[in-house]
This record gives sequence, C-alpha cells and structure tokens, in this order.
Amino acid sequence: MLDKLDFSGNPYVGVFCAASDDVLVASPQVPGKVLARAEATLGVEVIRTTLGGTTVIGSVVVMNSQAALVSNFAQTNEVATLEGIDVYRLDHKLNAVGNNILVNDKGGLCHPGYGRAVIREMEEILGVEMVTSTIGGTKTVGSAAVVNNKGAICHPHSSDEELRVVEEVLGVKPLIATANYGTPQLGACVVANDRGAITGVTTTSIELGRIEEGLQLF
Repeated sequence: MLDKLDFSGNPYVGVFCAASDDVLVASPQVPGKVLARAEATLGVEVIRTTLGGTTVIGSVVVMNSQAALVSNFAQTNEVATLEGIDVYRLDHKLNAVGNNILVNDKGGLCHPGYGRAVIREMEEILGVEMVTSTIGGTKTVGSAAVVNNKGAICHPHSSDEELRVVEEVLGVKPLIATANYGTPQLGACVVANDRGAITGVTTTSIELGRIEEGLQLF
C-alpha cells in the first residue's frame, strides 16, 4: 500500500517518524487521524514518543526486525516506551542515527565517520554486516535513501558505484527517485516497510510510481 500524508501541514513525514515491519515510532505532535492512516498503510502498531526530548524521530532512530538504534541522548523513560523492541543507544558524536544509517534485514550502510569499533557494535546489535558508504555523494546515507527488504529508492545523483554497493550490501535492487515534488532527500519524505509506504502530499504521481517500483510495493 502507498499513501500520501502530511503531518500538520508538513509533507516531510520521514522527519517525524520511523518504521519497521512491526512498529511505527512517531512524534506525539503527529495528529491521531493521520497516524491511523499510516498504521493501516504500513500494517503496524504505532508508538508515540519523543527521544531526547526531540520530535524529529526519523533523525534519531533506525530499525530493522532485529533491533533499534537510538541517539545517545535518548532518555531511559523514552526508551521504555518502545515496548517489545530491543533498543540500544549508540554512543557516538554522529548521533543522528536515522540520518547516518540505512539498514534492512540483509545488511546496512553507514556514514564514513563511524570507526570500526562502533561499526562492529552496530553489526552485533542489528545482526547484519555494516559497510561505510555515501549515497548521492552524501555521507548521510539514511537521509539519501529509503530501503525495505524488497527494494530501495536512492538519491537521484547516486553514482553507479554507490548503487552497486546498495545492491550488494542490502541485497535489493535500487532505483533512483525523488519525492515531495523533486526533493532528493528521500529519507525525509518517505517512511516504508515491506507492507507499504507513506510519503508527503506534495509527491507527484510520477514520483509515486518510482517509489512503488523501487520498494516493490505491488
């Protein structure tokens, strides 16, 4: 399924929530009626919370079916709201983990600024091999692409080599795309799992087709 939403007039839905195949973690500021549509589209339970007091959930959490990584400033009471999820704080200066990490159940890419010891920690927590990379020439791979276990959509300036790395490490065929009327930072515009995706209301019909094809949401 695929749905176009806005969160109180803001089409950058990926800024305010993050999804796995089991749960959608969303800012408390997202209206309940909108979350009900997202819940139906993604086929998940919704958890509303802040992390580190911030509402930009998509920037500070990343998940696969194994576990969730959150920024090191997330508070214990906030982590406790993520009931049923194995949650780990990543202690690193690159703490916007949602922007800096792209992961599914087959593999993961991360910002080149992470050292080997931290990457090993990510691998143990998420249960996949992690590789440093760029997408579209940017180090913030989580904001430059969206992935599920069936496909990936990537920044339109992604090189052939970057797309090859996505395919080899994440085990899916990537497709370049944009959302929200030409925005290349797909992570801010699209939230997806294996069942569906939500994107901003300004996303065009052509962009919707690319998102559906790239993420294999047929």
